[in-house]
Amino acid sequence: MTWVVVALTAYFILAVANLLDKFLIDNVLLSSKAYAFAACILGLIIFLIAPWFLHWPGLSLFILDLLAGFIFAVALWMLYEALQRGEASRILVTVGGTTPIFSLIFSILFFKEQFSNNQLIGISLLLIGVFVIAILPKDRTYLSRVLRKLKMKQNIKSGGLLIALLSAFSYSLYFICTKYVYSFQPFLSAFIWTRLGAAILVSFFLLSKNNRYKILHSFTKKNKNKRNFLVVVNQVFGSLGFVLQNYAIYLGSVTIVNALQGVQYAFLLIISAIIALLAPKLLKETFSWPIVLQKTAAVIIIGTGLYFLAS
Repeated sequence: MTWVVVALTAYFILAVANLLDKFLIDNVLLSSKAYAFAACILGLIIFLIAPWFLHWPGLSLFILDLLAGFIFAVALWMLYEALQRGEASRILVTVGGTTPIFSLIFSILFFKEQFSNNQLIGISLLLIGVFVIAILPKDRTYLSRVLRKLKMKQNIKSGGLLIALLSAFSYSLYFICTKYVYSFQPFLSAFIWTRLGAAILVSFFLLSKNNRYKILHSFTKKNKNKRNFLVVVNQVFGSLGFVLQNYAIYLGSVTIVNALQGVQYAFLLIISAIIALLAPKLLKETFSWPIVLQKTAAVIIIGTGLYFLAS
């Protein structure tokens, strides 16, 4: 399954990008709308390849492409809002763990998709692995330690988990929409049109005077060149992962690709262990047997899930 390899590569890249997202939201772009605006507008860079890959799909599919882009912009905005309100480790696991559940429901309802026994076992194991990670003690998660080491803000506000669930719902709806339009259009052409839809949606943020101020202020304060460069670099990095994720959906099952997101957290746990062994003073990781066993169990469960999906 080539698309499984593509999806795994995408989630490794997105795991790193999400860490940077949290840092940028807390320390650079203090408004979730400002960050969503920057991300979606920068997404228009892909129009540089439009002369070679963009095709007119017809009015109906064009509207669906734009609608998918609208939904993506909303999902991204809500993810950033949830990250701003809640603890990153909880928010990312919540979004990553519930998106495939919504996708599974949508796939059955709209595509009448059927799964083999091995695939169902694999999906279930991936979700269980994500749950095992989610119930780790807050101060023992890799993300929490990295965020504290980087002195990122942890001002927890109410509504973070609810917004994360809404983000997951929107992401799953977006992936279902794109799976449909990818069935009738070349991948890159459809992807480019969805970027246009996302940019149009976030442009409406500018109608509010308060939003205009926050967006402009985010890019005009001190050290703006360094800060803006970091935003651009992270968006390029994250966009690469996102393109690969969409390409995996184009090639394979949207439900399984979403379920593979659990591997993203396994990557973080493995990186955590490597850093703790090679540079224990960097994260000051404190191991206890229950935590070690829980983390190991999560990685084993997710790895077993991958085996069933690939078999």
